[in-house]
Amino acid sequence: MSFSGTERYVATDDLRMAVDAAVTLQRPLLVKGEPGTGKTMLAEEVAQALGKRLIQWHIKSTTKAQQGLYDYDAVSRLRDSQLGDDKVHDIKNYIKKGKLWEAFGADEQVVLLIDEVDKADIEFPNDLLVELDRMEFFVYETGETIKAKQRPIVIITSNNEKELPDAFLRRCFFHFIKFPERETMIEIVNVHYPNIKQTLVRDALDIFFDVRDVPGLKKKPSTSELIDWLKLLMADDIPDQILKDHDPKNAIPPLYGALVKNEQDVHMLERLAFMHRRKMR
Repeated sequence: MSFSGTERYVATDDLRMAVDAAVTLQRPLLVKGEPGTGKTMLAEEVAQALGKRLIQWHIKSTTKAQQGLYDYDAVSRLRDSQLGDDKVHDIKNYIKKGKLWEAFGADEQVVLLIDEVDKADIEFPNDLLVELDRMEFFVYETGETIKAKQRPIVIITSNNEKELPDAFLRRCFFHFIKFPERETMIEIVNVHYPNIKQTLVRDALDIFFDVRDVPGLKKKPSTSELIDWLKLLMADDIPDQILKDHDPKNAIPPLYGALVKNEQDVHMLERLAFMHRRKMR
């Protein structure tokens, strides 16, 4: 199997090599990068390109590793026993399979996405070491061991909000998605909007990269925000001349709310514009 991107996803050579290497080594692919650089979408496109089912486990701050294996609903069993329900005699009726169990139990090989692993507690990755390494886990309530019928392709994403444990990193193949260069960004834009005017793309990218280069921004605009901004520019039919004549030191971009996502950065751009106007007087 080889991943070469899809019609909707532009994969660089090093990213394609990383996916293929992780599949060959049968190790989880740990993908880091700025928010909005397509880490989650990568798993979706790998599944589509390889013709495999995608199972997604989106991690929250309250997520525990055990939830990925299974949940045992002891409260419901106690209630049913008090009501005299016959199903109480089979403990399996009260075990809910998690995403890892779903992936392990699949007859065919699937793609398993563990999304934003760094959102959870620091112990979360360590709690999955054995399960991801051996591709099996033990169910204490039933006394059975669940082993993967087909080893899934595991893709784990991280926004680098927390340092991940060394023992966890050792079991992964790591890839950092660099922010796309201008040429790659043009390819990405054309994939999303194949009929877009190239003059609009050129002028919009000039502004986009100028904003990203402003020192001290709390959050630099990402690829996904550029795509949203271009959609607005096309929908509002912004005249080309407005973008062409834009001075990054003179005013904030039109429809800037798609690019700049907090008030501190808006105020910073406004201060830069004010300082530039004073110098020009």
